[in-house]
Amino acid sequence: MVRCAADLGLAAIALTDHDTVAGVAEAIAEGARAGVRVVGGCEFSVQVSWGEAHVLGYCLPVEDRTLGAFLAECREHRHRRGETMVGALQRLGIGIESEDLAREARGASVGRPHLARALIRRGVVKTLDEAFDRFLGRGRPGYVAKVLPPFSAVAALIRELGGVVSVAHPKDRGSREVLLRLKEEGLDAVEVRHPSHGPELRRRLEALAGELSLLATGGSDWHGESRSGPSHSTIGSERVPMAWVDAIETLGTARRPAP
Repeated sequence: MVRCAADLGLAAIALTDHDTVAGVAEAIAEGARAGVRVVGGCEFSVQVSWGEAHVLGYCLPVEDRTLGAFLAECREHRHRRGETMVGALQRLGIGIESEDLAREARGASVGRPHLARALIRRGVVKTLDEAFDRFLGRGRPGYVAKVLPPFSAVAALIRELGGVVSVAHPKDRGSREVLLRLKEEGLDAVEVRHPSHGPELRRRLEALAGELSLLATGGSDWHGESRSGPSHSTIGSERVPMAWVDAIETLGTARRPAP
């Protein structure tokens, strides 16, 4: 991924996998060799007033035991959820096994995209979008809800470890009232630039970030696919000002606990 970023001429990227920081140290080391600045972190799923939201924790200490234990528990919840969804699909008469899911995840934190790829490989569907539309999206027959920690608890953990808390792709939920309430619970930043955000929403979110003294972030939300979609794009498709990257790392450095 880092070498790909270097080939594209990117000066910086962020690595924020769901519920794991396992690749961060390697990415930072490769970035130093390739001339790409790597901001390490993690993406968390949290409980908020409207249901589920995603939170990006930047500048996290990847070797911290408290963080490691918390993420291990999150991954275990994800594994059990994946197994339950496989069972739901089997009850629909779909020929899919737990081994198919494990093969797609390849040791990563299990998510619905892995199950969608397994369905493609089995010939049940042709695309990720079809897999979610027919089986894996919220309210579909293969969907199983996550076990989610509250936003406030995850925000507190990230900040305690010296990290920076950004709400990911808030879309139309990113109102002044919502962002202000999340800020009171520990929010530092809002993801402004994202594939699912149109030009008007980007302008509105950036203005709100300024008004509420929140940092602005952005990213492609690349999940390794070769083609862009409405929610996930390809690496390098979203560009953000380097000043945004500097602000994130400056806050993380100031917050980092003394050794």
